[in-house]
Amino acid sequence: MANIQKIKDNTLKHLGTSVMYTIVTVVAFGLIYPLVMTGVAQLIFPYQANGSMVYANGKPVGSAIIGQLWTKPQYFHGRPSAAGKGYDPTNTGATNLGPTSKKLIDSTKATIAALKKENPDATGPIPMDLVTSSGSGIDPDISPEGAYYQAPRVAKARSLPLTTVNALIARTITPRTFGILGEPRVNVLQLNMALDNLH
Repeated sequence: MANIQKIKDNTLKHLGTSVMYTIVTVVAFGLIYPLVMTGVAQLIFPYQANGSMVYANGKPVGSAIIGQLWTKPQYFHGRPSAAGKGYDPTNTGATNLGPTSKKLIDSTKATIAALKKENPDATGPIPMDLVTSSGSGIDPDISPEGAYYQAPRVAKARSLPLTTVNALIARTITPRTFGILGEPRVNVLQLNMALDNLH
């Protein structure tokens, strides 16, 4: 009986300790740590901490790090999106379809046909990033080649010289980070805002 009582006492002691540790870790890492990190982020990186929002005339028009759907011919279009129903930042992800997937092949063929139809004056091969979705599905950037491919359509829709649109693209190209990381890219939202500012 003494041994049984001792086991019960030890069990209650360990249970009390584990409950205490659970409460301490929940408070420390579930409340205090997130609040401290949020405060530090707001002090040091307020732009990034608040979603890298982009404003026009004092109103938010999007985020510099989240792509959005552009359909009008006078705007540059971003990469295809597989995030949720498209560009959903709460449901990011790729298609996870393999290169032999019939669904992927059919989808790619349909995307190519749509690109050719909406860009009849484009020259050269279709850039890969205009056909394939990114890993996140919300990539805000396209390649410079993807922008130049769409330039004739945008220039025609806005009654602008193609040289003007091409020059604007050249000015908005972001080079490789530190000259070696990533690839040159164009932020679609910023390019489209620059287009609107031409007028």
